[in-house]
Amino acid sequence: MAGKLLVEVPEYEVVERVDLPARETAVIVVDMQNDFVNPKGRLFVPTAPKTVEPIKRLLEKARSAGARVFYTQDTHYDDDPEYRIWGEHVRYGTWGWQIVDELKPQPGDIVVMKTRYDGFYGTPLDDLLRVYGIKNTVIVGTVANICVLHTAASAALRWYKVVIPIDGISALTDFDLHATLRQVNWLYKGIIVRSVEGINFT
Repeated sequence: MAGKLLVEVPEYEVVERVDLPARETAVIVVDMQNDFVNPKGRLFVPTAPKTVEPIKRLLEKARSAGARVFYTQDTHYDDDPEYRIWGEHVRYGTWGWQIVDELKPQPGDIVVMKTRYDGFYGTPLDDLLRVYGIKNTVIVGTVANICVLHTAASAALRWYKVVIPIDGISALTDFDLHATLRQVNWLYKGIIVRSVEGINFT
């Protein structure tokens, strides 16, 4: 007999401000692509559009200060096994695969195509971060408990400091969002910031 279980997310720490040295910090924008962010997308996340403006402001601050900007671009091809889980989405070369116009990469930004949830798995992301002397990662994007969490976990396991602004990530449910933030804060000792406005590059 099926039933429902109600659980609460344990408390986690939220800070109002964090200062990060720009030359040692990278912003990683996770999968802000049409299929996830646009209402016409195949796997639309209803809360994703409201993160576009905060992410845009964060990127403007980061670029102005000289921090590196990376994008992960979820990418799938013919007969991808992930289609059996989610259906066809972000197929290489399609409109849904493209990063949303409002957050288009700028000259100097680096786009890393990935085929799994984790932005580090099978990609050059770790090598590139080390080439540029990065120690801190500010992670934003979608979906919080899937690609954002797996990328944040992978960064933390490689000893990068992880910072996540709450208004810079989106999820399918509030539980998924806050469970992700709690996991990053508690297990990976990441810093959860209330807003992108509280992230300062020095």
